[in-house]
Amino acid sequence: MPASSSSRRGRGPAAVRATAVAAALALGVAGCTGTAPGSPSSSPSPSSSATTSASAGGPTATASGGSTGTGGSTGNTGDLSAVPRVAARVQPSVVTILVSGGLGSGVVYTADGLILTNEHVVRGNTDVQVAFADGRRAAGRVTATDPVTDLALVQADRKGLPPARFQTQLPQVGSLTVVIGSPLGFQSTVTAGIVSGLHRQIPGSAAEGQSLVDLLQTDAPISPGNSGGAVANAAGEVIGISEAYIPPQAGAVALGFAIPAATAVSIADQLRRDGRARHAFAGLVPAQITPEIAAQLGLSSTAGVIVAELVRGGPADRAGLAPGDVITAVDGRPTATPEDFLAVLRPHAPGDVVAVEVTSPGRGARTVKVALADRPGSSSP
Repeated sequence: MPASSSSRRGRGPAAVRATAVAAALALGVAGCTGTAPGSPSSSPSPSSSATTSASAGGPTATASGGSTGTGGSTGNTGDLSAVPRVAARVQPSVVTILVSGGLGSGVVYTADGLILTNEHVVRGNTDVQVAFADGRRAAGRVTATDPVTDLALVQADRKGLPPARFQTQLPQVGSLTVVIGSPLGFQSTVTAGIVSGLHRQIPGSAAEGQSLVDLLQTDAPISPGNSGGAVANAAGEVIGISEAYIPPQAGAVALGFAIPAATAVSIADQLRRDGRARHAFAGLVPAQITPEIAAQLGLSSTAGVIVAELVRGGPADRAGLAPGDVITAVDGRPTATPEDFLAVLRPHAPGDVVAVEVTSPGRGARTVKVALADRPGSSSP
């Protein structure tokens, strides 16, 4: 895929959702899939060595206590002296995924060849090639995808691989990040920085899906081709999967984003077990309140999200919400934007009941209980 940076819209099999609105907002969010060095430039799409046993049972426990998903170290501060050690540990677990017309990165999930990557890296492909850090290549087959979180699994025809160690506890802001992947096709490239922020959302992404909400932010350089690769901490544990960046053309300096390891591990395990992932579904389409909408509805503020559409018979419809209602908070967490609304839903599971604070023109404020359902597809929040 392309070597240059532009909006996240992109062309070809690695194209990612959430671009049209982001481009309209002039954010220039770019993905991180790319082409090999020397490939013609075009519009891009957004896209350790673990010292663990070679068990095929899934990602191993963190070194400092507990299974993946519970505790362990969050890494040290941004001390660059740790980078060589982290790189040596993580690089053997990071691969390059080559598809028709492009490439991305991936992370070894199990010793028997299961690779975790971004859905947009493999989109439109069933068969791929996987290039390993030791120079070998193997055929790979896309086994399951989840466009909602932009994650996918690829089964490579190779055994005895070093699975990455995942740390699902959120890191501290300011702690070291080491990004490893194949930017522009340069395999096993290492860049470093710090965790710049947590729970980030890309404005405008809610119009297309949930992949750009509740992300880690880092200033470690991320480029086309990094998509699906590893973001590791000072302990050599994967804390995120590279997802997107905002290029310099948009006025950004070192603004990169990653899917947190907790999300990646949860979705990967569901895809591995069931072939699909379950997502909480509210049955409504949230929209930004513009000044024009606020004036039309007599609202005193543009804070909150307006219910633009309802799924008939869906959770929000059954709870009594109606188009034009304004959602100001969910479970006490303010929802100033549609991205905030989606981020609040992300950790919930189908069957959970959430308290939705609503203001309706002419009816005032109220709180309704919404019983979330399983998302019937991958396009509606």
